[in-house]
Amino acid sequence: MVRNPAALERFELDLLRRSPPDFRQNLAIVEALAEEAGSLGTFHRQDPLEGIETVIRVARAVNSV
Repeated sequence: MVRNPAALERFELDLLRRSPPDFRQNLAIVEALAEEAGSLGTFHRQDPLEGIETVIRVARAVNSV
């Protein structure tokens, strides 16, 4: 249990500021996520525009708020 969440957040932000981004590690994470998505069948659509109607409806709904 965190007793002081504000102090923890300050610590995490400071840690992120002090550590430079690791391109190789980030690339490995993205590749692993893409591989997992591919094994789940998420990226294997026959038609790239499949489901675009739903995306357009959601975008219109979100933009109208």
